[in-house]
Amino acid sequence: MSGFEDVNYYFRKAARVMDLSAAVERMLVTPYREVKVDVSVTLDNGQLGTFIGYRVQHDNSRGPMKGGLRYHPTVDMDEAQGLASLMTWKTAVVNIPFGGAKGGIAVDPATLTPREQERLTRRFVQQIHDIIGPQRDIPAPDVNTNAQVMAWIMDEYSRMHGFSPAVVTGKPVDLFGSRGREEATGRGAVWALEEYLHDAGGGEIRGKTFAVQGFGNVGSWACRFLHERGGKIVAVSDVQGGVHDPDGLDIPKLIEHVKQTHTVTAFAGTDAITNEALLLLDVDVLVPAALGGVIHDKNVSGVRARIVLEAANAPTTPAADEALAARGVVVLPDIYVNAGGVTVSYFEWAQNIQQFSWEEDKVNAELHRHMREAYATLARVVRERKVSFRTAAFIVAIGRVGRATVLRGV
Repeated sequence: MSGFEDVNYYFRKAARVMDLSAAVERMLVTPYREVKVDVSVTLDNGQLGTFIGYRVQHDNSRGPMKGGLRYHPTVDMDEAQGLASLMTWKTAVVNIPFGGAKGGIAVDPATLTPREQERLTRRFVQQIHDIIGPQRDIPAPDVNTNAQVMAWIMDEYSRMHGFSPAVVTGKPVDLFGSRGREEATGRGAVWALEEYLHDAGGGEIRGKTFAVQGFGNVGSWACRFLHERGGKIVAVSDVQGGVHDPDGLDIPKLIEHVKQTHTVTAFAGTDAITNEALLLLDVDVLVPAALGGVIHDKNVSGVRARIVLEAANAPTTPAADEALAARGVVVLPDIYVNAGGVTVSYFEWAQNIQQFSWEEDKVNAELHRHMREAYATLARVVRERKVSFRTAAFIVAIGRVGRATVLRGV
């Protein structure tokens, strides 16, 4: 199935439990708007570079649409549709007043100079500025985009619409970003795990073993927080490969190694491991924190972790999800686990609207509250409906989005 079909599979599984009509299902699944644009820029060598940009706006019944922009060769309309719908359900799960959107540009940014990346970003904004905005659709960082890219977007949009810091989130703190935003997704994922462990019998992170696929923003921060709590991270990986130490990696030293070499590979005292092999390690918790679809029907039988903590978007295909559930593996789903990023993006947006900044302690306290309350709601639905955490998350999200849609008037 495609990415959009994967998300809709989970949606319909929850919809059947809720006994939704076919008409309501179709209304909630169908995106509000899909945009595909030509993004042509002059490269440093004087040649013309032509790229395709996408923005899918899925639902705005609960507030302005919200979702990241990624720069990656695999970006296409189907991927954007699936990720946009995930954002709709994710914002509803943690009960923040946003809808869902997603998009990006089909490009490998590693092939572009910083000047070319800036021109590409500004041209993209020129192509979509009339459909985004602080009260309409608020982009954010995603794969291969960062605070600098958000700063360019804010500046270009403000050139056309006046000073508009709230048009994007994930900006540099020195340019109206929020304290705590960079580490929010990884921090939220660890809090999600803690909530489950405490609820499942008083367990804690200390002493448990972890394998983390992906050492970008989300994975690296998750590793730091797990390490601080006494977790033993035995393997991590990035796009170039991975490293493995059954006695546990020294995460602070690994972070310094990555700063110097820009990869986790060749870290002293470790053995090399592939991204594929990492997923099959015998650990307590597997943390997919990279791209989607990495746990699938071809490798799920080899997954030996007792818990899968989905820090990435859509890392588990429906077939694999069913297989894990049949074996009793607990999957804590992406639309809850990695919602820390969009939650703090909401805080950033609110600060921009109010023109009043929060201290980091307040940001973290509010994030913890949202993750804790969201888990309590999901756990209640799991017990009452006797469903998985993923189905429970979709039931909660569909209920909130559906009620808002009906109240606004169909």
